[in-house]
Amino acid sequence: MSDNWLRYVPSNPYFQPTAVAAERTRALLHTFLPDSEEVTAEFFNNPAFIDPGGNWSGVRCPSCGTDAESWWAKAVSVAAEKNFVSLDIVTPCCQAKVSLNDLDYVWPAAFGCFVLDAMNPNVERLSTEQVDNLGVVLGCSVREISQHL
Repeated sequence: MSDNWLRYVPSNPYFQPTAVAAERTRALLHTFLPDSEEVTAEFFNNPAFIDPGGNWSGVRCPSCGTDAESWWAKAVSVAAEKNFVSLDIVTPCCQAKVSLNDLDYVWPAAFGCFVLDAMNPNVERLSTEQVDNLGVVLGCSVREISQHL
């Protein structure tokens, strides 16, 4: 049996909302996705990689468009060794200075210190207006990630 999640991560990978804002946003997400098995909010001390699971379709350099899979895992490993204190890298393909968070993930992914999760929400995605509303309540714009496990 497989499960699906809609996950919402602040666009700023280091952003952490207040506990009150996190709970308000979690409650709002639950009103948007009432059929979800559960809706949770989770904090991390350092950015964590919020991936699309089985939806993974690769990653490209946002500067030149080159397939980045050959160097991406190594870049993430190097950043992980330092607890993701910095997500900044220089791409080997075109020497662009970018954040690991801003690479072109074919199926959206992100790094974050906070994530909202809706398990088996029975919808593919929220409307742009709903995603924007989550960001307003949270205090930071958010990225939507569809994860399949």
